[in-house]
Amino acid sequence: MNVPPNPGDPLPWPQWAYVPGETAAADADYETLALAKALVPSAFRGYVPARHPALRYGLALNDRGYFWEAQELLETVWAAAPQGGRERILLRACIHIANANLRLRMQRPHSATRLFGDALAELQVLTTRKAAAAGNGFVETFPVPALVALLQAKLGRDRLSKADWIALGAVARS
Repeated sequence: MNVPPNPGDPLPWPQWAYVPGETAAADADYETLALAKALVPSAFRGYVPARHPALRYGLALNDRGYFWEAQELLETVWAAAPQGGRERILLRACIHIANANLRLRMQRPHSATRLFGDALAELQVLTTRKAAAAGNGFVETFPVPALVALLQAKLGRDRLSKADWIALGAVARS
């Protein structure tokens, strides 16, 4: 395995993308995922920094097609996010999206549609929550309206296909 020689080096990509039902559970690259999970503190104070390496890596995993791995890592970040915080809501939406992307890969479009709907519902709750002072938190820097519009467009289709997966990093860069 490619272990970064020092903490400043980028994390290695998993050796393969785990897809339930296509590979055995033991085939997931848990070692690589553990490197990223080790970067997550037991609890973030106040907010989840938008530039936190585990968060950025989780979003990048999704965008590179490692949907199961992205979901696993984002759940770890979510668990460390402040209770009742806006970041937890946005992270739940991102987790639903990674899971929906995985379902699309597994050719389960109805399940993906439901999960995209769950993500949209989370984002609608987020927009009703009082925003904190501007800062470097994940919520303050992520373009939530763009993601809402993208989800609405996907959910407006008759049927989703593998090509309808959502790249979270692309939304953040738009």
